[in-house]
Amino acid sequence: MNQEIITYNVKQTSEDKAICNFLAHTIDNELTLAESKIWHAHPVWFLDGNPIVGYSKQKAGLRLMFWSGADFEEENLNVRGEKFKDASIFYNNVSDIDAESLKRWLKKSIDIQWDYKNIVKRKGQLERLK
Repeated sequence: MNQEIITYNVKQTSEDKAICNFLAHTIDNELTLAESKIWHAHPVWFLDGNPIVGYSKQKAGLRLMFWSGADFEEENLNVRGEKFKDASIFYNNVSDIDAESLKRWLKKSIDIQWDYKNIVKRKGQLERLK
């Protein structure tokens, strides 16, 4: 696991740390070709420079966000972005995480991608990559 992400996870409360570690290990195991780093102050995984999935601590809990998740057609990814194609789920306990759903979403994140990498160059317009 990326050292910056380990440091981020260690700084969380004990329950949030357990959630973060579970997410990070699962994401690393499923997205073996992804690059991971701290981006905009939270852990994010990229494929070919395009952000795919990340998590962050928010008031409602630990938010797991998929940049192209709105197109996954997954009922539990029900927190939708207003402007782009992102979708999220919040966790407050590690027991809330359905590992099989998480793995399915991670597989979809490889197959369904919008081009966030070039969004600035395209003046806010997204184009579908896959």
